[in-house]
Amino acid sequence: MGPVRISTSVALVVSAAMASPAMAPPARSTSRSCSTVLESKVCTWVVLKGTAAVELGLTIPIAVVEAAPLDAEMVWPPAELATVTLPPEAKRALGIDHLGINWEAHGHPPAPFLTPHFDFHFYTLSRDAVRAIDCADTTKPQTLPGKYALPDIAIPNMGVLVGLCVPRMGMHALAAQELTATAPFEASMIVGYYRGQSIFFEPMISRARLLEKSDFTLMVPAVASLPAGVRYPSAFRASYDAARKEYRMVFSGFPSK
Repeated sequence: MGPVRISTSVALVVSAAMASPAMAPPARSTSRSCSTVLESKVCTWVVLKGTAAVELGLTIPIAVVEAAPLDAEMVWPPAELATVTLPPEAKRALGIDHLGINWEAHGHPPAPFLTPHFDFHFYTLSRDAVRAIDCADTTKPQTLPGKYALPDIAIPNMGVLVGLCVPRMGMHALAAQELTATAPFEASMIVGYYRGQSIFFEPMISRARLLEKSDFTLMVPAVASLPAGVRYPSAFRASYDAARKEYRMVFSGFPSK
């Protein structure tokens, strides 16, 4: 049964009071959008300072991780577990359209990623545009982030995935050192491309790492030649709240316009 999406948008505005109104700092506001995923509420949010986005976040209950079926059928292309609408401010301030969540119960090649994990794709394209990706265009970007690779991977009975291109997702660039790792990965930051342009950034996180219920950070690479109006973060932190039984995944360090 597919996820039922329930989107809301709530704005909460908090401004600090100072002695003189002329000296007051720009108001900070949070806009939120939520969807139901595996019977739990998953929320995305944007924190603004004035009109500038300073944080883009995802709140995901540990119940989602625990409920993800380990015996899920392996299909191609991978089925999306859920689409989570982002607050409209994410599109206006950052050029980021929506979040697509994939549950990979069996993992996928290359070898280090053959372990159950979640994909959190933050797409700059619309849902319809992402669903139209068929990997027929094999154009790769002229420049990749430092120490990143965009490999061609041979899959038995399927042929070669140029640039690790997956239909309805796009190409996947990853840290080059991870391709030769001998241990299963725990968490990685992926950069996605299609038609030579970056179309998503993606924290890919193993189920085992999330079940540790502890904080962690990931390096976010600098991506060159982003489309006009698109801004990527430079930092990522996941914090686990034991009282609320949920993770808060926060992207920050967005460049100014």
